[in-house]
Amino acid sequence: MMGPIFERRPPHAALALDPTGMQLLGEAGTGNDAVHGLSQQIHGQIKARILQAQLAPGARLPTSRALAQALAVSRNTVLRAYEQLESEGFIRSRMGAGSYVSDLAAPSSSASPTAPSRAASPHTPDSPLWLRLQDYQPSPVVQGPGRAFRHGLPALDLFPHALWSRLQARFWRAQARPGRRASLSYEDAAGLPRLRELIAGYLSHSRGLHCRADQVLVTAGSQQAIAMAALALLRPGDRVGMESPGYRAAAAALGLSGAQVLPVPLDGQGLRIGALQALGRLRLVYTTPSHQYPTGVVMSAQRRLELLAWARQNDAYVLEDDYDGEYRFSGVPLAPLASLEGEADARTLYVGSFSKLLFPGLRLGYLVAPAAWLPTLARLRSVLDRQASIADQAVLAEFMAEGHFLRHVRRMRRAARERRDALLQAWSQHLLPLHPQHRLQPVPAGLQAFLPLADRAEETRLAERARRAGIELGALAQMGGLPAHSQQAGLVLGFASVPTAEIAPAVRTLAQAWRDGSS
Repeated sequence: MMGPIFERRPPHAALALDPTGMQLLGEAGTGNDAVHGLSQQIHGQIKARILQAQLAPGARLPTSRALAQALAVSRNTVLRAYEQLESEGFIRSRMGAGSYVSDLAAPSSSASPTAPSRAASPHTPDSPLWLRLQDYQPSPVVQGPGRAFRHGLPALDLFPHALWSRLQARFWRAQARPGRRASLSYEDAAGLPRLRELIAGYLSHSRGLHCRADQVLVTAGSQQAIAMAALALLRPGDRVGMESPGYRAAAAALGLSGAQVLPVPLDGQGLRIGALQALGRLRLVYTTPSHQYPTGVVMSAQRRLELLAWARQNDAYVLEDDYDGEYRFSGVPLAPLASLEGEADARTLYVGSFSKLLFPGLRLGYLVAPAAWLPTLARLRSVLDRQASIADQAVLAEFMAEGHFLRHVRRMRRAARERRDALLQAWSQHLLPLHPQHRLQPVPAGLQAFLPLADRAEETRLAERARRAGIELGALAQMGGLPAHSQQAGLVLGFASVPTAEIAPAVRTLAQAWRDGSS
């Protein structure tokens, strides 16, 4: 018969059970440990021994009084630990007979946590989606302020923090009024009606996309909108065309439903319709016509009409991602593809985002679709994450309703144009004299410039030299789509998040880094 061995320890010591039995060891603990914390320690230690089969089924535990005396803690502390163990089914107690380890159906392996084994490793799922996700690497989280030439960011230094803070404070003050707390409850999964009305009004008057609130679904950014469209429209095995090189996160989202994503090459007018037709039967095509990502090509009007005609003839859909369409530097922003078709035969889903106008962390975007589709898309949104943040939606609605949004868009467009001009001027003045072969593509719109290169080896070499000099560049190999997509080489330089005064020094640094590396 095994008898527990006790060792008396100072009060409120940190507890540990010796694996050879029920001997209790102590280590000096903080003097202000709560009694509840001590009971949790006792509970955790005993539970761990049971799970590791170091306390056999049927083994008798010390009485609560004896264990309390051994540890110099109150009996109530031990009783709480025993009660929790019993409620979880790890021990069973009988009045007057003591407490015993339950007979649990445990795994046969007796490996301890300190001795890793095959059984201790989690089983790896092998579902098709799980396996596809192994090939996708999310963009790394980069700490600290943006520096030249980090791409994908707007002019974060121009965000109106004080104004946004006042609108947030106003929202929360309103919630304290009687009868207003319903604003903190569940809302329409499609988004706050007021925000949807404002988005529809903005798209109609500023972007030429005439739509109504019942066609607008508020999403957690453009990435969720793309994923929702893929889940709603695509079946396993469907074939999807995607401009290449393209947005790799979109390629991953389009494959969520098990669709096959196929590359469609580009030319100077955008996605090539002939190459699209050569792929045969497609269910959907993804495109960024206003400013192709990442090359910067703008789809011509003729090509836009040809793409819509292709969709009608092939009973296919077009997913238009207008991620930075507001940043047009000459004339007004181009009208979306979706504005060129009637609602009766609409085949275009339009994706927009506030990430490139306000800040990426806001995670608010929208999907515009035929009104008849919205109830089903709202159900899908409800299944995924129920709804976007009510507070963020309400504050954005106020920001738009009071006219701040349009003023901010104009300010951001001016800043992006100014910074683009500074980059092009510095490039001509400081880099081209040393590296005349490295000419940037025209930058009629957007937040970044594109530098085409001869091959991937040169791309890797120049990106690494820039990194060592403290300059961030986007390499097409890491950002240009799925592995099977375009092997085109090039670098992306984001200029919108770089203050104008810092652009020329950064270009000089880059020119010198590339020159030193070639010597």
